Amino acid sequence: MSLDKYKEKIEDGDTVILYLGFDNMHAIKVRDGQTFQTKYGALRHSNLIGKEFGSKIQCPKGYLHVLHPTPELWTLNLPHRTQILYSTDISVVTLQLDLKPGSVVVESGTGSGSLSHAIIRTILPTGHLHTFEFHEERSKKAGEEFKEHGLSDYVTITHRDVCQDGFGLNHIADAVFLDLPRPWEAIPSAKQALKIEGGRICSFSPCIEQVQKTSDTLRDLGFEEVTTMECLVRNFDVRTINMPVADMGPLTLCKSSDSVKKQNVNETVEDNVNKCDSESQNNTESVNTETGATSKMSSNDSQTNKKSSRSLDYDLIGRKEGQNFFFKSGVAPTQMPGHTGYLTFATLYSCV
Repeated sequence: MSLDKYKEKIEDGDTVILYLGFDNMHAIKVRDGQTFQTKYGALRHSNLIGKEFGSKIQCPKGYLHVLHPTPELWTLNLPHRTQILYSTDISVVTLQLDLKPGSVVVESGTGSGSLSHAIIRTILPTGHLHTFEFHEERSKKAGEEFKEHGLSDYVTITHRDVCQDGFGLNHIADAVFLDLPRPWEAIPSAKQALKIEGGRICSFSPCIEQVQKTSDTLRDLGFEEVTTMECLVRNFDVRTINMPVADMGPLTLCKSSDSVKKQNVNETVEDNVNKCDSESQNNTESVNTETGATSKMSSNDSQTNKKSSRSLDYDLIGRKEGQNFFFKSGVAPTQMPGHTGYLTFATLYSCV
């Protein structure tokens, strides 16, 4: 299994994403003879081998789709060893660090490898990632995942506390990313790791006090364009809004006040006459009920009139009925997800 390139069919030992819904996915390693339990029943791994990625797989109580893993899907389904960065922040980091194929990136710490997979995908096929993790067990586990996903040629993982021991790299990196509790202690070593012509640096910190101290250190060491960002996701619910058609009164041309009053009086008289005629007609129909034909006819007429009054009319915004107007709208939630962290970016134009 390799995340650096796509393949058509599933083989034994591949990592796949089981898609049961947008909020219900699972990452599994296909092993012949094993079974995975889902809400739709048992899924035999042998039923996946030889199938094409994207196939619809039938289970005893429903179906699911089997997808090829991507950095975005892996972020949503990876085993959490630490808090991770999600695609919202990852997209900002990738853009602001100006990552592209062939870039050399230094990262600390590795954590669960969420950002690492996204960086590797961006810098392929000629770039390289140097990632550092101070926790030995997490470092070994991340290395195993990189090898399992076919990415070991594009990444070098090192077990080291860079705040105390530094990166040990000299002028090779185009960009540096820091996710540390005391990032200001690693900035001098990060400056040494950047290329002679300079580069970009990013620090992820959850507290504003960390941001302040990091920004001061960056300026003291000659970094410029120090900027801090916070990126939050705001979901909108698509709903159908039902609004009554506004009664704006009779539409009349500009006339003198006397003519308008006369017209309103005439309209009132005509409405009263029509109302009396309709009442007398209903009374006449109610008398002739011996055969039931008249009442049946009036019922049919009322249904026809009701249907015609509810005739639908569509435009570019929504649907219109007799007295109501329906349209789709994005409604913001009353509560938003809380703060995740601040991204502080800076530029070093020359290390000389």
